[in-house]
Amino acid sequence: MSRLGLPDPKPVLYRIMHLAVCVAIVVSLPAAAQETAENNTMFWSTTLKMIRAKFPGVAQLSTDSLQVWLEAAPDRPGRESPLLLDVREKEEYEVSHLEGALLATSEKEALQALEDVPPDQPVVLYCSVGYRSSEMAGYLEKKGFRKVFNLEGSIFAWANEGRPVYRGDDRAHVVHPYDRVWGKLLKKALRAR
Repeated sequence: MSRLGLPDPKPVLYRIMHLAVCVAIVVSLPAAAQETAENNTMFWSTTLKMIRAKFPGVAQLSTDSLQVWLEAAPDRPGRESPLLLDVREKEEYEVSHLEGALLATSEKEALQALEDVPPDQPVVLYCSVGYRSSEMAGYLEKKGFRKVFNLEGSIFAWANEGRPVYRGDDRAHVVHPYDRVWGKLLKKALRAR
């Protein structure tokens, strides 16, 4: 705690700086070393910690929990399936997305998608790794939605774990890698070219 009784900002700044250093290290490695680094859980761990630190008020939902929720909801009375919002860009969504997910690339599009949705309807947002979706989740909470979750690790973690992604109604086998750096968190075989 600081002298003013506020949380000490140093741990958050340290985590953000640590992530920046990790990204710089991975980018500067030769290609063969980068492929080894992608399998290292340190980059994932640092990324997820940074997202949690940046958005401490956003509820994080694990990929396991979402899968159980999606599979169980239709069979359990009173347990509704969450609305899935993909907050990536259109070209990312068109490569693949979670089944039934709606595209909402901006705050305006998210509010339009949720226009007729009651504020207590569960909503799960995702992007590539969870940063953009955590940011949007925080925005939706401020707009009065009470059951908003970020899919921790987002579509990269979902696909890396062998869970299905879709292109339209058809099963897809690749995911948009976002960019050269963050794409390293996606298994090489899953990266769209």
